[in-house]
Amino acid sequence: MHTCVLDGEKIADREAGEYAITFLEVMREAAEENPHIQWNREDKGMQGQDWTREAFEKITKKMWTVVQRSRGKVPYTTVDGTFDDWSGQGISWWTNGFWGGMMWQLYHATGESLYRETAEKLEKKLDQVFMDNGGMDHDSGFRWLPTAVADYRITGNPESKNRGLRAASDLAGRFNPVGKFIRAWNDDGDASRAGWAIIDCMMNLPLLYWAYEETKDPRFLHIATMHADTAETYFIRPDGSANHIVVFDPFTGAYKESLGGQGYGQGSSWTRGQAWALYGFTLSYMHTGDFKYLETAERVADYFISQIPEEGLIPIDFCQPTEPAWEDSTAAAIASCGLLEIAARVPEEKARAYAAAADKMLKALYDKRCNWDDNCDYILEKCSSAYHDERHEFSIIYGDYYFIEAVWKRVGKEFFIW
Repeated sequence: MHTCVLDGEKIADREAGEYAITFLEVMREAAEENPHIQWNREDKGMQGQDWTREAFEKITKKMWTVVQRSRGKVPYTTVDGTFDDWSGQGISWWTNGFWGGMMWQLYHATGESLYRETAEKLEKKLDQVFMDNGGMDHDSGFRWLPTAVADYRITGNPESKNRGLRAASDLAGRFNPVGKFIRAWNDDGDASRAGWAIIDCMMNLPLLYWAYEETKDPRFLHIATMHADTAETYFIRPDGSANHIVVFDPFTGAYKESLGGQGYGQGSSWTRGQAWALYGFTLSYMHTGDFKYLETAERVADYFISQIPEEGLIPIDFCQPTEPAWEDSTAAAIASCGLLEIAARVPEEKARAYAAAADKMLKALYDKRCNWDDNCDYILEKCSSAYHDERHEFSIIYGDYYFIEAVWKRVGKEFFIW
């Protein structure tokens, strides 16, 4: 299944008279009904601004230098401003696809072969993960959508397609049929986590949607939508906030409890989890056309927007104490990506509100949380993995990825990965 992107401004410039006007009106309406027809965001209050174009130029300038000295790495964070490398024993880590995603975004925007070569090298390194049963988990989408699947979509490489389908099959194999959820994480053979599911997995479902589109095997579609339905029922609270971890009885599928996970505590609102939910349900709508997923995404988005601080910088948890005021810039970047996608699929008044919220967070990151020094490898500052970790507010690779993705959306340079 392919997505058609229509640029209303370019069509209008062809000056085809009243027939062009009629065509624009029909296709604009079609884009509202069909998730696989996307109307250019210029039409819905989402035009790029001067700062987004400046950000694009700064990112491309800095990354050209950074990638030349980091092309063989699989980075997660930085040590004294220099990327670390998880190519060895850490190769199965869940974030290891994001560097590849950054490379494909840069290659798509610039055509520079350096980025493609760097992405291809990382993709091959991830082959090691297929042979590590303990390393294969629910995050296959995060690892192989920005790498193998992106490669296949751009180049048609059959080896990349094979990697993507292998990853999708493994993810599908984690589905619990009685509970209708995809199991999170692994354990030490004691089944202690056999009933665990997490909100993050909403972002891995697009790997299954892609596999369905490629193979036409409905197993992939059924597993993805059943997990999404379970997540909507048990993860999303009435006010639009989200649980991080939900525990089911793995034998009966019965709900048991929710856990605080990486947030402040049980019943709180971990902001990155909110962002995964916001973006994840939007993606399920985009891939299926089922409006219930868009409605859920809007509910989560409305809650998120209501909690954004005046300065636009996002805490680790919306329910955390005032002090220490720890931030998570990754939550702001991820949520901004999701909000921009929602804005492209709702009526104009709503679209402007969602786009404005995304811009507020992105502009705050651009003005206050970006490092543009070419001698420093990371871009986004003050990223945090979990509230109760010992370390907070450092650089994390997916923060840079989602910031780049959001800026690329704003300037019309994005290669859609999810």
